[in-house]
Amino acid sequence: MIIDTIENLVKYESVNPLFKQVVEFIANNRLEDLPEGKHAIQGTDLFVNITTAKGKAPDEAVIETHRKMIDIQIPLDAPETYGYTPLCRLPEAPYNAEKDITKYPDLLAESFVDCQPGMFAIFFPQDGHAPCITMMPTIKKAIFKVKA
Repeated sequence: MIIDTIENLVKYESVNPLFKQVVEFIANNRLEDLPEGKHAIQGTDLFVNITTAKGKAPDEAVIETHRKMIDIQIPLDAPETYGYTPLCRLPEAPYNAEKDITKYPDLLAESFVDCQPGMFAIFFPQDGHAPCITMMPTIKKAIFKVKA
């Protein structure tokens, strides 16, 4: 997991060959103004979902992991807290290959980190994360999905 400010995302381009395109997309688009939905950047290997999600309390947020994709999550209109538990400490659970997601309901994350608008959080396949924790009723966010 990586948490930092948007202006520092360029420093992480070497982590994944597609991260440079994420940096370029953010430089050329105002994420807050993009319509909701999926925006293709490089086919199924790189895209961004702009969504408004229901805000959740820490005990309502479901931990999830992804095997094939990396998440770069960016809160756009409100602070967001993410629950975090490393995959190696999560129990076995069914994997949905079509949606590339494993969910771990009824588990509370081991720790929590805050992310303000203007910041990002990167979650790799080994990072169990519980998104959308906020005191606001909804949160608008950008979720870049990057092939791992």
